[in-house]
Amino acid sequence: MKPTKTTRVASIDALRALTMMLMLFVNDIPSLKGVPHWLFHAAADEDMLGFSDTIFPAFLFCVGMSVPFAIDNRLKRGASQFSVLGHVLWRSLALIVMGLFILNSHTCSECMSYLSYSLLMVAAFFLIWTAYGNTALKDKPVVVNTLKVIGVAVLVGIVVWCDYSGKHFETGWWGILGLIGWSYLFTALIYLICQRKMKWVLVAAVIVMLLCVLNSSSLIPHDWFARNLILSFLPGGWAEHAFCMAGLAASMLLRYYKGREANGRLITVFLLIGVVMLVAGICAHQYWIISKIQDTPTWLFYCLAIFFPLTAAVYWLMDIKQHTSWTWLIAPAGTATLTCYMLPYVWYPVSDALGIHLLEGWWYGVVGILISLAYSLIVIQIVRWMQHIRLVVRL
Repeated sequence: MKPTKTTRVASIDALRALTMMLMLFVNDIPSLKGVPHWLFHAAADEDMLGFSDTIFPAFLFCVGMSVPFAIDNRLKRGASQFSVLGHVLWRSLALIVMGLFILNSHTCSECMSYLSYSLLMVAAFFLIWTAYGNTALKDKPVVVNTLKVIGVAVLVGIVVWCDYSGKHFETGWWGILGLIGWSYLFTALIYLICQRKMKWVLVAAVIVMLLCVLNSSSLIPHDWFARNLILSFLPGGWAEHAFCMAGLAASMLLRYYKGREANGRLITVFLLIGVVMLVAGICAHQYWIISKIQDTPTWLFYCLAIFFPLTAAVYWLMDIKQHTSWTWLIAPAGTATLTCYMLPYVWYPVSDALGIHLLEGWWYGVVGILISLAYSLIVIQIVRWMQHIRLVVRL
């Protein structure tokens, strides 16, 4: 079969880039003082949708939007269903492994320095998952495989050393990347099971949202085996899977209406879904607080009430009006997202070890916010340079 050119949707890359930039920002602001409370994560029992509480679900939404394009592009290039399934499993495993190592970075800091752990971890990630096909090593499989084996050996060595020192690796809450890996696996498998049919994907997305509601309710007693069998068979809450499935549904709708040149109808549908999610959130708020930590349906519905209209707005701006220049500054965060996510795990331990800190007063108020935003943009520009020298992680 003749290879087919892959397809990218500008608005999806832009949404992913914007989300990654904001993730860098919200991960940097916890040390700030004198900034609005709504910028931070809400406490576990606090009924509030903090700005930071919307970024992780937005990333899951973007992951779901990318699934049909990624899978269908591989199939168009001649890959079999079996090889696509293997690729999905490999990507999921990679994200889960990365998430677990990042999660255990502070736990294991007692058996080796945080700096040593982080540098070894990130170096191993790059050795294993660098996109060697875009480098001068693409025709040197022996060298590439040797580097990957070294990377695996480093990760195994970290686990063995920490275990020997009495600090056992834990799955805990799996870490951000781990949760993304599990939700990606669930969503990609659902897409394949639904045979890439939009109507079945939409039905599946609604069912997953209902499972999120059911999981938070008392309709099934907690001591009944069916609750664990039906509602707890995957790590992470059902809200995380629902965000990813909502992104998948949004992507299917986008392709359907775009293929029929019905952009106006697409925007109308997304806005209507946003209204429905808002109403669902208001109704759910009568029973559950807004809580990311508790995975409440209220958190799910209010976030989706933001994401669908936002997607419509970005699609109108990027794909209809072709106003793409505004994304240039953050574009690498949409195409080398994992690389952007990893760099802070080099910067923070290095800056701590060298005693690099902001000047007195620079972490307060508007100045601190602007510095955190600047930090996010600097990370993205470093990744732009890394893309230029073909040193990026790609699964």
